[in-house]
Amino acid sequence: MIRTMQSLMLASLLAASNPALAQGGGLIAGGAEVVEVRGGFGFLEGPVTDAAGDLYFTDINNNQIWRYSAGGEFEVAIEPSHFANGLTLDLDGSLLICEQNAQRITRREADGSLSVVADSYNGAPFNSPNDLWVHPDGSIYFTDPRYRFPEGPPSQPGEYVYRISPDRQTVEALVTDIPKPNGIVGTEDGGTLYLASTETNTIYRFDIAADGSLENRRDFAEQGSDGMTLDERGNVYLTWIGGVSIRNPDGEEIEFIETPQMPANVGFGGSDGRTLYMTARTSLYAIEMNVEASR
Repeated sequence: MIRTMQSLMLASLLAASNPALAQGGGLIAGGAEVVEVRGGFGFLEGPVTDAAGDLYFTDINNNQIWRYSAGGEFEVAIEPSHFANGLTLDLDGSLLICEQNAQRITRREADGSLSVVADSYNGAPFNSPNDLWVHPDGSIYFTDPRYRFPEGPPSQPGEYVYRISPDRQTVEALVTDIPKPNGIVGTEDGGTLYLASTETNTIYRFDIAADGSLENRRDFAEQGSDGMTLDERGNVYLTWIGGVSIRNPDGEEIEFIETPQMPANVGFGGSDGRTLYMTARTSLYAIEMNVEASR
């Protein structure tokens, strides 16, 4: 377990007096600036904060999942992680993991063991689960492109967006015609799904029907994104070149947070839920906000 001076100073740094950005829209706390919480990682992804205030994130290149505790301590929580990418929380707070190299979605149980949620479609392994979101009814939507892990040709005929049923017994492919689906997130009412494609450089918005299917697809923003999140006002946070683009529910950019490195993913946390964490290549960054995550 490692305690760093950076982690001990995070609260004061987040309140630093030199603003990094204009405070348009009132989303960023007055005087807040982006700070490096800790560096020296391989390639960071998947930030998610549990009910205890502990932040989990993946270091893909080093085959690890890290925990940054509410008390300011860093430790490796899972190793090997099967080159895990995206993380999210299940309805009961358990950690759900996209294991790229093992080509499956797993769940970390209360005793620390891992159980397999889903690992195949139509009798073949998934390509490489990338990011996921849990609907209020318990179904799981996830993306399955193929990048670096595992080695070899894709095991599925295409790169799809899947839905795992609420009882976790069946898997269906919902989107089969958008190449390189990546970041995915839905609204707290379960009515809207956002999907990023790193090949078309477009963010798509879908309505989620009562049966869990996706309908009324439209372009939400003409930009790429890796991971993404939502705040309590329904604004969408997109990670791309230069930093984090924040767009309102109409798709208009209302704020941009510059980061020293290109961010791969973003998520809220902190003692009051109003710290925005950004996993950006080899470093974990943070900035204090006036909003918290969508619930």
